[in-house]
Amino acid sequence: MSLTLHVDSARWRGHLDSVAEAYPRLVPVVKGTGYGFGHALLAAEAGRLGVETLAVGTYEELAAVRDKFTGDLLVLTPIRPFDQVPDDPRVISTVSRVADLRSLAEGPGRPRVVVELLTSMRRHGVPADELADVVKLLEGVRCEGFALHLPLPSAGRHGPEVTGWVERLNDTGVAYDRLFVSHVTAEELGTLAAAHPGLEIRSRIGTRLWLADREAYTARAHVLDVHPVGKSDRFGYRQRRVPGAGHLVVASGGTAHGIALEAPSHVADLRTRARVLAASGLEATGRALSPYTVAGKRRWFAEPPHMQVSVLFLPTSVRPPEVGTELPVNVGMAITKFDRVVLG
Repeated sequence: MSLTLHVDSARWRGHLDSVAEAYPRLVPVVKGTGYGFGHALLAAEAGRLGVETLAVGTYEELAAVRDKFTGDLLVLTPIRPFDQVPDDPRVISTVSRVADLRSLAEGPGRPRVVVELLTSMRRHGVPADELADVVKLLEGVRCEGFALHLPLPSAGRHGPEVTGWVERLNDTGVAYDRLFVSHVTAEELGTLAAAHPGLEIRSRIGTRLWLADREAYTARAHVLDVHPVGKSDRFGYRQRRVPGAGHLVVASGGTAHGIALEAPSHVADLRTRARVLAASGLEATGRALSPYTVAGKRRWFAEPPHMQVSVLFLPTSVRPPEVGTELPVNVGMAITKFDRVVLG
């Protein structure tokens, strides 16, 4: 039994190559679930692309990629006093507070760091009025450059914000030649590179690299059991009644895999709001649409998914699949952990 990610490797790698070509000095990002593919596989693919640096989310994720990628390893979550930084010359820490930079600068050795600046994202970063303090501390570390974590491209153009920070850095007189950016389009990157020819701009890319070609991979789950049921038959831990005659289909995949787990919806318009409200109303009555597809349609959960399996209800009008059949599953790759990844 397994929840499996099937990958058209030729198509997927073709997409990876096209992104690497569009973004010179690409820094692939591997974090969380490894975007569903897993850290080790993506680290190996980054090595195949020939990039110099791989970014991970946390220090804890370094162990999953260290043996699969031989270049530099950039940790994106900014360092804090409680972090355990490994003694590894390949590791580059992100610093977003003057206090943390001071601690590193006054500590042993000259650790490698990237200084993150506070952008309109307002998540992490050193504000502009503290740049002078940063410059004074850089002699105690090996600064690999500065970083800008920017909003998604759909939120607006990034050129003015990037240029503003470049000008602020230049005004401080700090010597630097590398800038790491996130969520900058290839077109914007070309414009910025032309405007700042002496600056090496490296794009950190995760979702757009690994997941943008949705036709290159698909999730599938095995059918483990099929049980005929009559109207009002009881089933499951809480002995619910089935909504009618039909079949209960037990399929691989549950909460341990990320099935039916989701982040809050981004409500951008009235139509989206109506859809979210409708789904919430159905859940309040005990009905929830599953991500599993049977006979061309997504089917209802018979009950909330369990740790490693989910139970679906099929009415008598739908012919049940046989045990061993693989069902398509519509999952969020960033929150899904697969039992197997099959490269085809």
